Amino acid sequence: MTEVTHYAQIDWDDQGRPHSRQFDDIYFSKDQSLEETRHVFIDQNDLRQRFSAMLPEQCLVIGETGFGTGLNFFCAWQLFSECADPDARLHFVSVEKYPLSHADLSRALALWPELAPFSTQLMAQYVAVHEGFQSFVFEQGRVRLTLMIGDVLEQLPQLDAAIDAWFLDGFAPAKNPQMWTPELFTQIGRLSAANATLGTFTSTGWVRRGLIAVGFEMKRIPGIGKKWEVLRGVFRGTPEALAAAAPAAPWFARPAALPGPRQALVIGAGLAGCATAASLAARGWQVSVLERHATPAAEASGNPQGVLYLKLSAHGTALSRLILSGFGYTRRLLETLQRGRDWDGCGVLQLAFDAKEEQRQALLANAFNPQLLTALDREQAQALAGVTLASGGLFYPEAGWVHPPALCQAQLQHPNITLLTHHQVLQLRKVDGLWQAWESEKFLASAPLVVLATAAEIQRFEPCANLPLKRIRGQITRLPATAQSQSLNTVVCADGYVAPMRGGEHTLGASFDFHSIDLTPTAGEHIGNLRLLEEISSDLAERLDTHRIDPHTLEGRAAFRCTSPDYLPIVGPLADQQAFNQHYAVLAKDARQVPDTPCPWLEGLYINSGHGSRGLITAPLSGELIAAWVDNAPLPVPRSVAEACHPNRFMLRELIRGKGKQG
Repeated sequence: MTEVTHYAQIDWDDQGRPHSRQFDDIYFSKDQSLEETRHVFIDQNDLRQRFSAMLPEQCLVIGETGFGTGLNFFCAWQLFSECADPDARLHFVSVEKYPLSHADLSRALALWPELAPFSTQLMAQYVAVHEGFQSFVFEQGRVRLTLMIGDVLEQLPQLDAAIDAWFLDGFAPAKNPQMWTPELFTQIGRLSAANATLGTFTSTGWVRRGLIAVGFEMKRIPGIGKKWEVLRGVFRGTPEALAAAAPAAPWFARPAALPGPRQALVIGAGLAGCATAASLAARGWQVSVLERHATPAAEASGNPQGVLYLKLSAHGTALSRLILSGFGYTRRLLETLQRGRDWDGCGVLQLAFDAKEEQRQALLANAFNPQLLTALDREQAQALAGVTLASGGLFYPEAGWVHPPALCQAQLQHPNITLLTHHQVLQLRKVDGLWQAWESEKFLASAPLVVLATAAEIQRFEPCANLPLKRIRGQITRLPATAQSQSLNTVVCADGYVAPMRGGEHTLGASFDFHSIDLTPTAGEHIGNLRLLEEISSDLAERLDTHRIDPHTLEGRAAFRCTSPDYLPIVGPLADQQAFNQHYAVLAKDARQVPDTPCPWLEGLYINSGHGSRGLITAPLSGELIAAWVDNAPLPVPRSVAEACHPNRFMLRELIRGKGKQG
């Protein structure tokens, strides 16, 4: 795990301007902050001309070191809004080691009322901003912000993007020498697109020489105000240098852009499918969502209340980093829904129900920011939950419960999305570069791009038959609320969970059954869920009069979770397995080999599946990941996380173990 991220420590001068205690430096000039930003970053990157020349569907990517108060981002967004084609897009990628708290950021942004049309949009989404990659979407996807929280020399090496223009900002080299290093310049060179531009306020000689060394032509430019000189640069890196920056492993490389119209089919209208459709539609794709049932969210995504349950690791695993990024993305999505009906940020309390769990929670409490989670003793936990509990635990104040169908419906509202219900896709055929969806002998739809988001059902399609997905039946119980049970203030979890009242009832669950394929709710599993409730809080069970309830009269719902062997979702493009085994057969003898052979992609076929019980946290961000793969856009997660979730990982492992079948 990397160093725990903390908020910036701010002092304010007599004119209300922020000063960093960590770096003993100002965030911006006292007199000419906007003028300096526009001169150093906007003008030196020729952004007015470049924005004005953008074509529809074109995206310009800006990279920045030092997000700070967001001043540079808002100035770029303001100019983009003024100059660019309505169908062009801006993606701003920035690193920040010490993000400002919501209160401090709001106070700083009040200094620039002319930027309020843009800054207020960020403030409305500025929640759950924790370590790692955090994604923000504005103007229905026309503007995106990827904020990487952490040290720049840890975050940039994880970034997969092609940057068109650099804002090399941050505290001055004399105040922050740890950032201005040859390692930083190497990363800037690695990430730069051909002819990328750069602007920076510092004219220090070794900074200029460091940028020249990685392929930039640098020029000194007269400064503004008290700043005598600034630097501008153009990346002239050689093709060899650009090629060296590409991922080494072909099986995780980016597929070529799809030819033909920007049309897509998404199979399945659960959380994964709806999220994928929304992310593609926001990038200008015309999306048809094919759903076999009469409504979206008819299967595992149809429960009345799902929990934002953060199962984290203190060791910075790929799953833990995905969860942290996905949690932030989902929480920002929820801000657009109706609180109390569609979701509630009531917090989630994970009880330390035994010694092993208590030890695990102690590690987490030391590894993460207290704004994300905090350890509570039993008395504190009871006061917060509103019921008597058997133990204390970890409290996640920004988490809560969600009504998944509401989230699915909200994501389908984009004008580029068409929902086709009662469309059961049983077969895919590739004809003349288009994927055709068929129901027996009935043609349903076609497009160059198809995304399979039908959980374990994707195994029915021949290219996915060998993906190692498993179905786990889960049943929830719906308990009528009582006057006494309404005191429950937060979701409480142990081996199961119980949520505060929604619509006159509590959701309790969920069972795990690895064998049954019958989705009819059973009284036996209701009894099991009631036992889970007793373990969570016998006080709450008494308030709900559970001892008087006949389990046969209880209502509930059963559905299949879909999980993979490593518990990571399966998200991304898929290769043809037979060709894969032939191309990379050498790996069975020497796993260290990296053959110089392009991956045999199933062109235009992508997967978003395997989210298990964490779909509310991982599926929405995975929709963004799919769209980023398809559009060659900056990935919304670290490259290593994207590879850990990649569909090709399974055939790669089988080949290395000598089990890959060649034919």
